[in-house]
Amino acid sequence: MLRSTRLLLLLAIVLILGAVGATYYRQRAILSRQAPAPPKSLPLDTAATASSWTYTKYDGKRLVAVVQAKSFRQLNEPSRLELEEVELRLIKPDGKRYDWIRCATAQLDQAHDTLYSDGEVDITMGVPLDGPARGRLLGIRGSGVSFDVKTGRATTSRQAHFTFELGDGQAVGAIYDPNLRELIMQSQVELHWRGSGSGAKPMKLEAGELIYRERDSVVLLNQWARLTRENTELNASGAVVTLKDGMIQKADAQQARGASRYPNRQLEYAADSLIMDFNEEGEVQKVAGDRHARLVSTSDATRTTVTADRVELDFAIVDGESTLSKALTTGHGVLESAPVPRSGVTPPETRLLRSEVILLTMRPGGREIAGVETHAPGHLEFLPNSPGQRHRTLDAERIQVAYGPANQIRTFGAYKAITHTDPEPRPPGDKRPPAAPVQTWSDDLAASFDPKTGQLARLEQWSNFRYQEGDRKASAHRAVLEEARNVMTLEQAARVWDSSGSTAADHILLDQKSGDVLAEGHVVSSRLPDQNGKSSSMLSHDEPLNATAGRMQTSERNRKIHYEGQTVAWQGANRIWADVLDIDRIARSLSARGHVRTQFLDQRKNSAGKSAASPAFVNVESAALVYTEADRLAHYTGGAHLTRAGTDVKASEIRAYLNESSADSSLDRAYADGHVLILQPARNLTGTSEHAEYYAADQKIVLSGGDPTLADSVRGSTKGRVLTYWANDDKLLVNGTEKEPVKTLVKRR
Repeated sequence: MLRSTRLLLLLAIVLILGAVGATYYRQRAILSRQAPAPPKSLPLDTAATASSWTYTKYDGKRLVAVVQAKSFRQLNEPSRLELEEVELRLIKPDGKRYDWIRCATAQLDQAHDTLYSDGEVDITMGVPLDGPARGRLLGIRGSGVSFDVKTGRATTSRQAHFTFELGDGQAVGAIYDPNLRELIMQSQVELHWRGSGSGAKPMKLEAGELIYRERDSVVLLNQWARLTRENTELNASGAVVTLKDGMIQKADAQQARGASRYPNRQLEYAADSLIMDFNEEGEVQKVAGDRHARLVSTSDATRTTVTADRVELDFAIVDGESTLSKALTTGHGVLESAPVPRSGVTPPETRLLRSEVILLTMRPGGREIAGVETHAPGHLEFLPNSPGQRHRTLDAERIQVAYGPANQIRTFGAYKAITHTDPEPRPPGDKRPPAAPVQTWSDDLAASFDPKTGQLARLEQWSNFRYQEGDRKASAHRAVLEEARNVMTLEQAARVWDSSGSTAADHILLDQKSGDVLAEGHVVSSRLPDQNGKSSSMLSHDEPLNATAGRMQTSERNRKIHYEGQTVAWQGANRIWADVLDIDRIARSLSARGHVRTQFLDQRKNSAGKSAASPAFVNVESAALVYTEADRLAHYTGGAHLTRAGTDVKASEIRAYLNESSADSSLDRAYADGHVLILQPARNLTGTSEHAEYYAADQKIVLSGGDPTLADSVRGSTKGRVLTYWANDDKLLVNGTEKEPVKTLVKRR
């Protein structure tokens, strides 16, 4: 019984164990079916993987960076994370802004805190909590980008595209440092900057390298640089661009060359250092060039070139265009205005202006020059471009030039002026001595030009005017040169002189080509004597010929002189009075008319052969006089009256023969014709005839013709065919004929 009980217990235990085992395996099978699938095995180089991964970086308590990825894989050697759908936020030190980097895949090197993406990367920088700020750099798109998580510095050697609020661009190779807030575009840089206004026109910036310093709002263009805006272009070896609210405010370029090209006008400028200022629309407002500065303005008719140590250009904005309004040069300034060759048009002279300070103003539209002035002593030069033009220069303390259409000089003025005009070139083979240049000086000067030809038309100078052409000189308060006539008018205290003499008057007209002079008003002239041949008291070559008159005119280089209006001419003590007086120094002749009166010095001698203490004169009055030096004959007509040494001779005409100027007596002899009357009051002697001869040396009088009569109030009268009387000896010789016997009436005492 005990044995059977034991068997039953064993069987029960087996059944129980079987039931338990069956239940266990059944439950195990159920649990196995319900359990998740086991994870795949990790690759040997992978330490861990995860999804929705976040990584934060702190500098002390300050959050520096936050990296988020949809998934990551941690590698063993080297220690780095491979991330997908990555976003990196680099927090700015102020904690209010961050740089936002996004890419499809990236690798994070935890040992060096660097993130690298071989694929395309989008970067948005300086993102504030309330959205992007105006004018800041907004985004960069590129590939092969490396990030330093500690510093936020991003670099790539590949092509990158940049997007700004007011522009976009691209470059090959870029570096961005958020701490320095500096972006470096390493090569092949091209930026397009748009203006903020509705009418703003884009500007393109190109360079070998670009550095954008956001903190300083400057852009550095290195290696080479080019700024292009519509018709304006600036090329330089390098430039610094200053920004204001994201707009280009200034460009400071080195070794720069700029140009603005429009229909019918072109502006070029260059300098070792060139600064351009822009308005909010991106239009050029001002350009300043230093060291070897140069400006070239070309229109249809003229090419104007300006060079100086420094040139400042001001621009006016007209219809959305920058047009040159003013140019100021300082230091060794040179302005050259040369005509552009045009078919059928005679070119005017090239004008060259030099001064330490030159101000040039343009007409509205910037195509033509309105005026030029110097603010320092200047030198203006006119260079001939065609026959008939003469080389001229003007030096002055101040010069102002006003231009008309087609950049033609209309007028110019100067203060403390000196002019120099070269003579016209002589034709080949001309053996005459070279002509002398013309020089003038004055405190003030004003010139006007022919609007059609651009040639000098009128030149006016006043206040202390002086003139010189060879040995010919002039002075006056005011002078006016009429270029077409080549005539100079001198006014107020006018005076002209040369080696042959001088003339002073209220007004003088001087023909510069012929040398002819017309003087009017209080004329005073002096002519040096000619040294050719023998002379007399009338035209002596021993004494200068002086004259006063109301009017005087000379011709043939002062060899012919015409006086009129209360004329008085004298040589030493010898004088001529007349209404009109003409002197021909070529023919050695003289003629006078109207109230003619002459006075000649007689050097009378006493019995000892010495000159008398008191001088005596030969005086002749008539209506007209003609004198010829060849025979030293003075022919008085229209009623003549001669007085000498107590003897008066009156007749219709008198021919007086003069001695040489070296003789003791001026008068040699005189012939009188027509109603002759001779008086010697001291001797109460009266002679009448139709013809008379008077010989000064021995005081001989010969009466003939008509009914010659010699009457003495004391001794009576004598008539005869010819009566000869010697006053010195008181002797009378009477010749008669059979038909006309001598008649003598003797008065008894």
